[in-house]
Amino acid sequence: MTAPRPHGKAGLRRALLPLLCAVVLLSATAVPATAVPATAVPATAVPATAVPATAVPAADAGPGAPGSEGRGRTVVRTEQGLVRGMSHGAYTTFDGIPYAAPPTGPLRWRAPVPAAAWHGVRDATRPAQRCVQMPVPGAGAVVGSEDCLYLNVTVPTANPAAGKRPVMVWMHGGAFLGGSGSDYSAERPAVQGGAIVVTVNYRLGIFGYFGHSGLGTAPPFGLADQQAALRWVRANAARFGGDPGNVTLFGESAGALSICAHLTSPTAAGLFQRAVLQSGSCLTSFPSGALAPGTPAYEPFAPQADVQTAGAEAARQLGCTRGGSDEVLACLRGQGTDRLATAQLMQSFNRPAFGNGLLPVAPARALTSGRFHRLPVMLGTNHDEMRMFVGLSLAAFPIRTEGDYRARLAEAFGAAAPAVEARYPAAHHPSPALAWAAVLTDRSFTCTTLATGRAIAAHAPGLPLYGYEFNDPDAPVLAGLPANPGFPYGAAHGFEMPFLFTSFPTERPLNDGQRALSDKMIGYWTNFARTGDPNTPDAPPWPALRAASPHTPPVQSLAPGPGGIHPVDAHAAHACSFWDRLSR
Repeated sequence: MTAPRPHGKAGLRRALLPLLCAVVLLSATAVPATAVPATAVPATAVPATAVPATAVPAADAGPGAPGSEGRGRTVVRTEQGLVRGMSHGAYTTFDGIPYAAPPTGPLRWRAPVPAAAWHGVRDATRPAQRCVQMPVPGAGAVVGSEDCLYLNVTVPTANPAAGKRPVMVWMHGGAFLGGSGSDYSAERPAVQGGAIVVTVNYRLGIFGYFGHSGLGTAPPFGLADQQAALRWVRANAARFGGDPGNVTLFGESAGALSICAHLTSPTAAGLFQRAVLQSGSCLTSFPSGALAPGTPAYEPFAPQADVQTAGAEAARQLGCTRGGSDEVLACLRGQGTDRLATAQLMQSFNRPAFGNGLLPVAPARALTSGRFHRLPVMLGTNHDEMRMFVGLSLAAFPIRTEGDYRARLAEAFGAAAPAVEARYPAAHHPSPALAWAAVLTDRSFTCTTLATGRAIAAHAPGLPLYGYEFNDPDAPVLAGLPANPGFPYGAAHGFEMPFLFTSFPTERPLNDGQRALSDKMIGYWTNFARTGDPNTPDAPPWPALRAASPHTPPVQSLAPGPGGIHPVDAHAAHACSFWDRLSR
């Protein structure tokens, strides 16, 4: 097997910048009150160099199934035309395949339409450009392109043991503001797990989640992109040796929130057969001040009317106010990418809207009322999720004393702050900052994810349902994160990513015990994709979540070392009874 595509530390810093910008800008008075609050889910991917895909003349390419095509490359016929990938020995990659037409010009802020067919053989050996991203502070140019609706396919070289391979479609995180499918090198789940892995770009920020009265109840364009990619997978999976009737949608952070949306979206029916949600659920939310003092409370999805109000404010700021709706939209579509891709405007549109055909109601409401697709689900969190967020913001917003901690509690919980402090006294934690991170981890990630699992189990008690908690206290720190003395990151948000993908530079490599855990995790994930059950003969048994014991759910703790993988009562360990009472 050849080495994966290289990624650098600078790439990780760029991927983390959406969160840093959210922390800084949301606390500034420059953000208008009408703007939709920024999501609190950071990018955790490592960008690759983005090179546009191009078409090349046909050589001796044969039609149909995969076949060798000179210099170790491989050609496959998709619905739109032939693509030439790159062989890496044990696996082959096909990068930069268009799944929809470029959403530019008159197609900006419209639902995706199919990509045009092409003649000859399209070069699919390099990733396409990423979608326009949250701007890097101090950068002179926009990062990414509006012509970005491409996906990447990783295929194992070995013949499958039997039949078609399962297909795993990855939706990246990044706060709906950053990230790219090409940030994730998928050769390990492909080769070790025998799965075909597809990673997807989708529109971000103002380009993906803009709303305006002139657009009516248009769907969230970024989520519509994801469904278009799933339709492409359904049409083309068999051409790569995959089973179009066995598609697992998996993602982390904003990617997991996206999957929650698709679980409750009528227009996603039949597009996937299993779901894995990592560090994001239908009930995820943040209290006021979670990212930094002065930041608003966060819900991941917004009413259509709120997004339209933000769109009217954006039109006013951009000088597009004359005439009727058609004239205003024409003016907005005539704006250059650089005028739209500002930090303020991008952050004003990073919550998918509900109240439309794709999302008729808020996913949380749909889930808790039983309106979701019945299919196997695996969902989980990391033991120290919020240490990522708190650690990124400590330099600007330190939490040094119990007074600092108490002030943050008061902003977040108001009259309930004394009760929260009594349950999480600073003296019971190594530092006030770590106490604050524990409060937010339990309240915003662990307990909301467990509540999501309980809601699924209550409405579909026979559904295959599995929960996990990644809990490696010594997980390698992602390169580029700030070092805060006395503030270890532990198993923070995104720290499970190097255990599933090889494209994450860390301050040190995985040790032997962590590599063994990585092997077990990849086995669990890919077997779930294959069968709807993560259990494998060579890994500790993983019990299913059951509605019969809603307050003591046995989630699988994933940690290295002997006995590191075992069922735990995360509900009790993270004080979820306390948070359940507080939310009522």
